[in-house]
Amino acid sequence: MFWTIMWVFLWILWFMLLFRIIGDIFRDDAMNGWGKAGWTAFVVLLPFLGCFVYLIARGKGMGRRELQRARANEQEFQEYIRAAATATGTPPGGTGHADQLAKLADLKDHGHITAEEYARAKERILAG
Repeated sequence: MFWTIMWVFLWILWFMLLFRIIGDIFRDDAMNGWGKAGWTAFVVLLPFLGCFVYLIARGKGMGRRELQRARANEQEFQEYIRAAATATGTPPGGTGHADQLAKLADLKDHGHITAEEYARAKERILAG
């Protein structure tokens, strides 16, 4: 039973790694089409060797590219929030209800206020 569970776990882990590598290949804007086709063929036709060679050759860049994508997504999200707040009439100084609620939630998340204090303050903000 133990060995069966271990092999199933390793099999799932292998597929996660394979999909992560293939996703990284296709999301890399610096790599041209032939490079993507070559790495994909290598990873699909010789999966074990292809994945290990890819991790050795481009593994360090995988984390850097993932971090850049996460930062870009966060920046786009922040710009969207600013645009939405501006569109609803919230001044750029951030004194609108959404900004106050965000600050209040941050205080609660960091343990500076209790859940009861959060609920009371939230009601006061929403009441106007």
